[in-house]
Amino acid sequence: MVTLDINKKSYKVDVDPNTPLLWVLRENLDLVGTKYGCGEAQCGACVVHLNGEAVRSCVTKVARAVGKKVVTIEGLSDKNDHPLQKAWLEQDVAQCGYCQSGQIMSAAVLLKENKNPTDADIDAAMSGNICRCGTYLRIRSAIHAAAEIQRKG
Repeated sequence: MVTLDINKKSYKVDVDPNTPLLWVLRENLDLVGTKYGCGEAQCGACVVHLNGEAVRSCVTKVARAVGKKVVTIEGLSDKNDHPLQKAWLEQDVAQCGYCQSGQIMSAAVLLKENKNPTDADIDAAMSGNICRCGTYLRIRSAIHAAAEIQRKG
């Protein structure tokens, strides 16, 4: 039995401590916003925050999350009003949408660390997230827009 702090709620889950966090989120807790992409930490579809750090939940053992704060796309904001979520809609970023939760979660860490990122900063921070639809220019534009929303408060 492991106890997890996910999106400001405590959960007790009876799983093997070596189970990937992704599967605990999706299969045991029905938090399905985090997606399975490759299972090898290469695509970024499964990004969640672990104590504020962007991690690939497909290769992060649930044991690593014990005693830490996990945030999924469902917990990024209470009303889907995080600046990135607003900008994603305004910029019409999503095409198929599959990778978008991972993209947003990676971008959230970038904006927490860098309030005014350049194109190069964004490209570097987002380089580990793959979008099959190729919406990279809209992603970059949305990140700039979200940064502006944050700066205006």
